[in-house]
Amino acid sequence: MRLWIAITALTLAMCLSLILFMLLPPQSLTLAAGARGGAYALMAERYKEVLARDDIDVTIVYTDGSVDNAALLTKGEIDAAFVQAGVHVPMGKAEAIGGVFYEPMIFLARKGHDIPSNPALWRDLRISSGRPGSGTSAAFEDFQKAVGMAQGANKHLALGFAQSVFALEAGGIDLAFLVSSIEAPYLTQAFASEEITLLQLAYTEAISRHLDYADIVQIPTGAVSLAPVQPEEAREMLALKAQLAIAPDLHPALVNRLTMAAKELHRGRDLLTDRGTFPSPYGIGMPINSVARQLIQDGPSTWHNLLPYWAAAQVNRLLLLTLPILLLLVPLLRVVPSLYAYFRGWQVWKHYGRIREIEAELSQHGTMANLTLLAEDLEAVDHRIAQLRLPPAYRQTAYHARMHIDLVRKRIRQMEDQTL
Repeated sequence: MRLWIAITALTLAMCLSLILFMLLPPQSLTLAAGARGGAYALMAERYKEVLARDDIDVTIVYTDGSVDNAALLTKGEIDAAFVQAGVHVPMGKAEAIGGVFYEPMIFLARKGHDIPSNPALWRDLRISSGRPGSGTSAAFEDFQKAVGMAQGANKHLALGFAQSVFALEAGGIDLAFLVSSIEAPYLTQAFASEEITLLQLAYTEAISRHLDYADIVQIPTGAVSLAPVQPEEAREMLALKAQLAIAPDLHPALVNRLTMAAKELHRGRDLLTDRGTFPSPYGIGMPINSVARQLIQDGPSTWHNLLPYWAAAQVNRLLLLTLPILLLLVPLLRVVPSLYAYFRGWQVWKHYGRIREIEAELSQHGTMANLTLLAEDLEAVDHRIAQLRLPPAYRQTAYHARMHIDLVRKRIRQMEDQTL
C-alpha cells in the first residue's frame, strides 16, 4: 500500500510541477515605443518602472512610430506596443489592452498666415505631415481623404515633431500636423512661441464622421498655460486613441500586469479626459484581450488579495488545467485499493497452479521416488508463500494457501506409508 501511496503522491507532484511550469510567466517583455524623447517613449519608461515592481524587465524598442510598431507586432518580434488608432494591424496578429490616452490632431501655423480653417481649401502649403512609418504620416493620409484634399495640392515634408516646431518658427514650413499628447515638451515650446498659433479647424464634426476612429475633444481656455493664456479660447479638436496592443499569445500574467499598469497610469484626470476615461475597451480597432477587458470593466478579483499576481491572473486557466487531472485521479483513487488488493492476492494465487499440478501428479505417479520429489516441490512452494511480506489485512489468503498445502502434504505422507 505504501508503494501505491508513493506512486500516487509522485504523480500528483509531477502534475503540480507541470502546472506551475505552465503558469509561471516570463520575467521579461519587449515594448515598442516611438522615437526617443517622444510621448510613446516617455510613456514606455513609466510602464518599465511600474512592471519592475513585479521583477518584470521591460526592454523598450525605439521605432519611427505606430506603423513600425504595428509591423513589429505583425511579425511577432515584440510583445507589446503603442499603436495609434487607425493604424492597420492584420486580423489575428494582435490584441489590445485598450485605449490608454488621447492624441489630438494638432495643426500649428505661423501667425499672420491666412490659412483657411476649412482644410479642403488648402493649396500650395508647405506641410510637415510626419515621417514615413509614423502614425502621424498614416493619420494625415486618412485626413486628406476625409476632407477631400486633392493629392499634390500641397508640399509635404517628412519631419519629426521637434523638427516641425523649429521649421515653423524659422519660416521653413507653413503648417505642422502633429498627432501627439497635448503635454508633449515640443508642444509646450510651440505654444510659448510668438511665431506659432494653434489652428482651429472648421467642420470637425463632419470630418470625424469620415474618420471613424477619430473622436472630438475640448481643450479648455488656459489648459496649456495661464501665463500667457494658451489656448486663448476653448478649442474643439479631433483626437485619436493611443492603444496598448499586445501579441495574441502573450502570457495571461503579463497581460494582467500591463492592464493594471495601464489603470494606474491612465485612469486619472488630464487636460482632455475625466477620471476613469482610460483605459477603455471601447472604440478600438482591434480585438480586446479577454483578460484585459475583465480587469478594466470589473476590476481585479478577490483572488488578487490571496494569491501571487501570476496565479490570480490565471485562476480560470488553473481550473482548466487541474479539473481534467482531478477527473482522472478521482476514479483512479477509487480503483487503486482494488488493484492493490488484487496484486496482493495474486502474489499468493500464482502458486496455486503448481499446487494443483502436484495434486494431479499424485494420482498418476505413486512411486516412492516420485512422492519424494513432489514433497520437495510442495515444500518449496510453501516456503515461497511463507516468505511473502504481506500486510496483516492480506495474510488470510496466504494462510488459506498454506492450509491447502498442508492437506496435500498429508496426502503425500499417507501415500508414502501405503507404499512402504
